[in-house]
Amino acid sequence: MTGGGRRSARSRIKSVDSKEDDDVGNTKPNLKLRRGRSRVDDSALRILNVNLKVVLGFTFLAFVIIFFTIQHLMHPVEEAQRARVVTPFPAPKIMDLPQFQGEHKESLYWGTYRPQVYFGVRTRTPRSLIAGLMWIGMKDERYFMRHVCQDSDELSKYGWTRHNGRDYGQQLLVDQEMTLETSFLKSKGVDSGYGGDWAVRLEVQIQKTRWNDEFQRNANLFFYLADEDGNALTLSQDTIQMQQSSLVALGSRTDIGGWQLHIKSKADLEVHYSGFRTPHIHNLSDLVQENLSDQAVKFGLLRLSDTYDDSSNVLVFQLLGRTPFETDLVFVTGIGENSRVEERISSLSGVMLTNQLKEKQGEFDAKFESCFKLADKLDSESIIVGKAAIANMLGGIGYFYGQSKISVPTNSNAKNHDNFLLYWPAELYTAVPSRPFFPRGFLWDEGFHQLLIWRWDIHISLDIIGHWLDLMNINGWIPREQILGAEALSKVPEEFVLQHPSNGNPPTLFLVLRDLVHGMRKNKFTVSESNEITSFLERAFVRLEAWFQWFNTTQSGKEVGSYYWHGRDNKTIRELNPKALSSGFDDYPRASHPTEDERHLDLRCWMLLAADCMDSISKLFEMKQTGVEEYGSMAKLLSDFATLNQMHFDYVRGAYFDFGNHTEKVRLSWAEVKVGNNHPRRELIREVLERPELKLVPHIGYVSLFPLMARIIPPESWILGKQLDLISNKSILWTDFGLRSLSKTSSLYMKRNTEHDPPYWRGPIWMNMNYMILSALHHYSLENGPYRERAKAIYDDLRSNLIRNVVQNYYQTGYLWEQYDQKQGKGKGARLFTGWTSLLLLIMAEAYGES
Repeated sequence: MTGGGRRSARSRIKSVDSKEDDDVGNTKPNLKLRRGRSRVDDSALRILNVNLKVVLGFTFLAFVIIFFTIQHLMHPVEEAQRARVVTPFPAPKIMDLPQFQGEHKESLYWGTYRPQVYFGVRTRTPRSLIAGLMWIGMKDERYFMRHVCQDSDELSKYGWTRHNGRDYGQQLLVDQEMTLETSFLKSKGVDSGYGGDWAVRLEVQIQKTRWNDEFQRNANLFFYLADEDGNALTLSQDTIQMQQSSLVALGSRTDIGGWQLHIKSKADLEVHYSGFRTPHIHNLSDLVQENLSDQAVKFGLLRLSDTYDDSSNVLVFQLLGRTPFETDLVFVTGIGENSRVEERISSLSGVMLTNQLKEKQGEFDAKFESCFKLADKLDSESIIVGKAAIANMLGGIGYFYGQSKISVPTNSNAKNHDNFLLYWPAELYTAVPSRPFFPRGFLWDEGFHQLLIWRWDIHISLDIIGHWLDLMNINGWIPREQILGAEALSKVPEEFVLQHPSNGNPPTLFLVLRDLVHGMRKNKFTVSESNEITSFLERAFVRLEAWFQWFNTTQSGKEVGSYYWHGRDNKTIRELNPKALSSGFDDYPRASHPTEDERHLDLRCWMLLAADCMDSISKLFEMKQTGVEEYGSMAKLLSDFATLNQMHFDYVRGAYFDFGNHTEKVRLSWAEVKVGNNHPRRELIREVLERPELKLVPHIGYVSLFPLMARIIPPESWILGKQLDLISNKSILWTDFGLRSLSKTSSLYMKRNTEHDPPYWRGPIWMNMNYMILSALHHYSLENGPYRERAKAIYDDLRSNLIRNVVQNYYQTGYLWEQYDQKQGKGKGARLFTGWTSLLLLIMAEAYGES
């Protein structure tokens, strides 16, 4: 869903549901030549030998210099390209703007920025002190450790019910008979260290059953602190004396000063602990399980060992108690002689914490209604789902730090995966599509995420977009899937890690920037917000220009105004239709035989969006730079209706299509293939039964509707009527649950693309495209023309179907889903997919930007 395609060839679900063909080789280390040395022992030859060594040494040195000079002269362009790929864009960083410093930066320092775990806290800094939660769950009368979000855990439900993106969030997790609620609250007082203090409330209940009643319905929770920098954490001497003192751990860091962790509870808790020394913070649950296993073998009890190494950089506290129980964990910073620690602990625990959480809940609900105004539009059940959508979007924001691996060939004959370069160390603050499957940044998803987030908190949105644009290299390219740091890497199969600098991703961030420019024109922002947006756009403009030019040069086609997604495999023998991963629509049907003659309709429309947005920004701020007038000319060219129709419209079918070297007569057939030591193996191999020819690619689906989504079609044109026909036809795109991604009439409808690749964008319903289509229908329903009323009727029915189906699925399954089945409306793909599926909230609010 992103990255390498929609998600690195959907590294996600494929890694769980099926084994991918091993078409991609493993990354190999560079081979290094080794020189041996021979030694002459005869002392009579020692002087001669020394002179000989000098001569030979100079000779060898000269040879090396000449060799590498020749090599450099033979491949100068290649070497320069390699260097450029990992060279940052030479302009002031957006995140260095004053608006992202000071109070703003400190207010976002601590947060629930570890979306890949069920509950985790960290700072927005590369080497953070982190906190997290584990617990022992039960399934089929067996114990399982819960920590990292995994679909295989089969939790009935989990996710944020409320989260404001800054200092408050409440999450509900249902694991078999156990219900666990986590609440997070930040507080900044005059005595606090940088970033303030925070508290976590844990509330546990276990439904009584025959099985768990035998074990007295005890809950086993594990709360931990870990220092990524390796600093030793100090265990309080009163750790197991809970009645005398609440202090369990303490330490000091340069960023927050002295700190303390306290456990406050009225429940009769049994507390055990263990300290570990490890450089790998992402495997903490393994360490805890090993410790518990050792104790179980020795003593027959699931208890931590109550052992601690003075150099431990990880402290784990086991909270064992009979349910129901409630406990508060309070983390205070800036500890000094006059820091009023007891007062601050009291304010973040017990009754005072309860009151603050209630107050924050009320503030969230009030802001939700103010932002989205759903009270008069929808019932209470739908509104609860809307709140879950924005809460999970904000609660799914993470902070990551590391280096991307970039695939760059060492010579013209090398394959992309034979070598890689490391991008510069970089940070990324971003929302994530799905906590269990995609807990990392995806470029094309992020534009859709920000359509929702900017309406809630413009400052957070600008911060996220700025982080993304600062990842741009000197060529104007941004790696589209960000796998930064050990925790992120642990969730991605190795073959999907490399990013390819020749491939792009839809520039959806322009969707958000278009909204912001429109809002500026309509005075929708406060003076302070307008000033920040202005500073942001002025600083970002040079990067946006480079990004635009990267697309305009690297993804251009043969015809003026044509573009195609680079990176399709024209040598594959296993794919029914070579994927266009960089388009985001992984297996959506394109030309059967990839060539440079292709013209991709969706990319043309994305380029129109980008050109029009760049033109709008330059005019809004009356920019006088050389060349800015070309954006208006480009937008005019790409929105020319006659040219669009000439290149992409089929007058017989009344539909828009890609153009390329294509035949419909392609199929997958079983064949014997020799592998390894010539051992035969049966595989599905692509078989072409007809010579392809250059023509329109006759597959109606989401791509066909891009001219409608881009609003290029004049409201009075008969072609608009034909698009409405395609949308509303049940034999083509219409279902009672939303618009399917590919027409039932397509020869590739619901066809597997390989032996291991089930249909993905070949039928199922996707929320991001349905949102964009609804936005277009809403636009045409307000435009004078013969199709105005029909557009309004289709809009109303489609919106109603989408809301009803997603809400129904949420209550049936406990989740928002990656996609929805076009036959029965059931959620499919990744669950807890609160990325662009959360656009449902904007559909509920009828918030479509420019309309």
